[in-house]
Amino acid sequence: MTDKTKKVYHALLEGAQAGLTDKALYQHVVDECHKATSKKIVKASLLALSDPDLKDSNILHTIYALAIKHRLDPSSMDDVDDEKSDVTTTGATKTKAKLVPKKARSDAKKSRVHAAP
Repeated sequence: MTDKTKKVYHALLEGAQAGLTDKALYQHVVDECHKATSKKIVKASLLALSDPDLKDSNILHTIYALAIKHRLDPSSMDDVDDEKSDVTTTGATKTKAKLVPKKARSDAKKSRVHAAP
């Protein structure tokens, strides 16, 4: 388990043990782990569900409900992993987006600077 997943896992447990559910639990996790994505929350939730030391059925049910909600959430398809964080959108509209790596953007910016009279 990666450190990021552990942090999300512990935030989930803290929030669920404090009695948070649904949106309040999600907000707690995001406040604790600013880069928490739906994918990471689902992964941490599955780890919690498989933890043999966690026996409180209310906590397990709360975590299960959050995992299902974020697994089925269509906006979770937009979550970007850290490996893909070097790609940004330029000239983006709702229907079209052009993906440009950071290096290409910086090279294009340099060429515009040198080409100016």
